[in-house]
Amino acid sequence: MPTPIVVVLCLVSLLLGGGVAGFVAFKQGVKSRMKFAESHIESAEKEALRIVNEAEEKARSEKKTALVEAKDEIFKLKENAEKERNRLKAEADRDAKERRAEFTRSEKRLQQKEENLDKKTDKFEKMEESLLAKHKKADESLQEAEKQKQLQMDVLQRISGFSNEEAKAHILQLLDDKLDREKAVKIKAQEQRIKDECDAKARSYISLAVSRLASETVSELTVSVVPLPTDEMKGRIIGREGRNIRTLEQLTGVDLIIDDTPEAITLSSHDKVRREIARISLERLIQDGRIHPARIEETVERARRDIEVRIKQEGERAVMDANVNGLNHELVRLIGRLYYRTSYSQNVLAHSLEVAHLAGILAAELGIDTTAARRAGLLHDIGKALTHEIEGSHVNIGMDVLRRYKEKPEIIHAVEAHHGDVEPRTVLAAIVQAADAISAARPGARSESYENYIKRLQKLEEICSGYNGVERAFAIQAGREIRVMIKPEAVNDDGMVVLARNIAEQIEKEMEYPGQIRIHLIRESRAVDFAK
Repeated sequence: MPTPIVVVLCLVSLLLGGGVAGFVAFKQGVKSRMKFAESHIESAEKEALRIVNEAEEKARSEKKTALVEAKDEIFKLKENAEKERNRLKAEADRDAKERRAEFTRSEKRLQQKEENLDKKTDKFEKMEESLLAKHKKADESLQEAEKQKQLQMDVLQRISGFSNEEAKAHILQLLDDKLDREKAVKIKAQEQRIKDECDAKARSYISLAVSRLASETVSELTVSVVPLPTDEMKGRIIGREGRNIRTLEQLTGVDLIIDDTPEAITLSSHDKVRREIARISLERLIQDGRIHPARIEETVERARRDIEVRIKQEGERAVMDANVNGLNHELVRLIGRLYYRTSYSQNVLAHSLEVAHLAGILAAELGIDTTAARRAGLLHDIGKALTHEIEGSHVNIGMDVLRRYKEKPEIIHAVEAHHGDVEPRTVLAAIVQAADAISAARPGARSESYENYIKRLQKLEEICSGYNGVERAFAIQAGREIRVMIKPEAVNDDGMVVLARNIAEQIEKEMEYPGQIRIHLIRESRAVDFAK
């Protein structure tokens, strides 16, 4: 058996022989492939050289063709340019020829105009010479006329005895006198005609306004009557030792008259607001049945608040009735206060509404702004809502109030002029003045004696309220008594005697009145505490 070494050697020999044979075969393959590649490269180079030669030949051919075409195009362009130049030259020659012909014609026209101008100049020179001659002749004639005129004037002056200036002044004076007479006659006739027409129109407008407005003319009274369920209620209202009726009179400033009239109590006061507060309070106390000083104070205070609400409602109603918009809410409240004001026994709010409607009707007939007329008519007596609180006439107070609330100047002027304190400057002011006079002139609308009576009572209250330490003052018993509420912390008991004497002396000095006036000063101290 062969040994392992022999076998290994045989295997190694085989491997080496195989490797040598493979290397030789690989080398021969590489050589054959290189030869094949070289042959392909050589054929490719030849093909590339052929293509390059063909491209160069084609390029030379195309270049020659392009040169030929370019030469042909250049020749054509030169030919066209030559034709265009010849055409432009021909047109320029033609235009130049036309311009020369036009210039020749213009030159001829100008020469002709110069010749005509020379002819006219010669003509004007001849005319000027002729005019100068005529002017010289006219000057000589004028000088001669002036001489003749001066001679005549000298003769006239010797005959008349007037100089030239005196004669002129005399003639002008005669002319002025004649014109003045003619103007006076014409003015008088015109004034009479206008007056007749205005009177007729005024009567027509006033009658129309009055006929279109129906208004009550009932005068306000100074008393109110409160019905009672039974006569026994009178004793409860008077109270123990008269404390209930005394408290009610002190709080309201109204005089309660309890007489033999069955089942009724009369309230007397010149101030309608106080009288209304007392009436409402008394009716509520009667309905409630609890009548004592504390309850009376509570009821009177609640009635005062209700009256303030009523004042606002009356103001809003009046504004809506008069169809006036945009009023300040404070002005509306003041208008409502006019419901409780009277002027010569005429309710001021009713009077203001009547004036507003009358002014609107008159403005419509005259073609004036009816809205402004109604507004001015409604506000013309607004100062009467404050005459108790502010000094001055209701006209001046009303103007100040309207300025404060930014009313228009024409409205303020209408208020200023409605009583003739100033001359009306606008038609609106004249309309309001006429409407106020119409409303006041209605039969039964006003009462002079009643107004004087109210003013006397108001004067009494104003005198007493002007002293320091006076809280309130109420004129009662038709002005025969005045009750003055004193602040206890400001005036002591001894000072009350002096104060009563001072008030009496001032009333005697400043007022005229029948009989005598009782001055009743009331000083009341209270101590209030709470049990907790």
